[in-house]
Amino acid sequence: MEFRHLGRSGMLVSEISYGNWITHGSQVEEDAADACVRAALDSGITTFDTADVYAGTRAEAVLGRALKGERREGLEIFTKVFWPTGSGRNDRGLSRKHIMESINGSLSRLQTDYVDLYQAHRYDYATPLEETMVAFADIVHSGKAHYIGVSEWKASEIRAAHALATELKISLVSSQPQYSMLWRVIEAEVVPTCEELGLGQIVWSPMAQGVLSGKYLPGQPPPAGSRATDEKSGAGFIARWLDEDVLTRVQLLKPLAEQAGLTMAQLAIAWVLQNPNVSSAIVGATRPEQVYDNVKASGVKLDADLMKAIDEIVEPITERDPGKTVSPAERP
Repeated sequence: MEFRHLGRSGMLVSEISYGNWITHGSQVEEDAADACVRAALDSGITTFDTADVYAGTRAEAVLGRALKGERREGLEIFTKVFWPTGSGRNDRGLSRKHIMESINGSLSRLQTDYVDLYQAHRYDYATPLEETMVAFADIVHSGKAHYIGVSEWKASEIRAAHALATELKISLVSSQPQYSMLWRVIEAEVVPTCEELGLGQIVWSPMAQGVLSGKYLPGQPPPAGSRATDEKSGAGFIARWLDEDVLTRVQLLKPLAEQAGLTMAQLAIAWVLQNPNVSSAIVGATRPEQVYDNVKASGVKLDADLMKAIDEIVEPITERDPGKTVSPAERP
């Protein structure tokens, strides 16, 4: 496993991190989740990403139990706040009330005194940015978080937050966007802004919800037990990629992966890691062998000819519109 600085901060993170978005507490049983975390640790992953909303707060609790007994200083644990975690009117958003209450809930479930990175899971248009950033600053200054990050924020929102963070003497160090060969909306505006301000990307869905693994074939139903067949969690997210043209073009990547000595999944993860602004790529898993396969993308260098060949195949199906980086207009 190789390591990178998270933005221009001094903290190093594993360039492949383990996330439990739609797996822990929902898609897989706890013993399977624990086995995947063991595989991540065995593979050299030290960076773990979750959120209070995942599986209705259960994902944080599962991760906390799985990591119990590990040397805390040897881990980087990330979580997030924004989406509803209860039925109350204030159980959502980025108000001071919700942030201050949510960090305590997350720390309790994760069984830790602090998180290394506390992230705003979306932008909250119902709360003044100053209120949000002051609350984050108080959490950092109290020792409950070391760094602050954002997820799916526009470049202009990141810039405004960074200016306030500088005034408040806290480190806004990261952005967590969706990013893959097929979804490149951050490249035009978010990446240049983050490069200027010193934020690194912690990217999610580098395999486009699994489509870039190549297991979804054109003209055929999704494999039994795959994310596309899980109506409770995964099917809605992957649906946009289950297009015949997309699936046909993805299959054209297979010879390129073989040429590079990689699986399709490894190629997809290695591709996002070629972007120097990417600090870490988040992978999830339902089986330990998926973790062991994915981590082999760490340290892989793709040559310019291969990168060009990939672009030529996926360009017609690639989304690049920076306007696709969105947060809810109203609190959910």
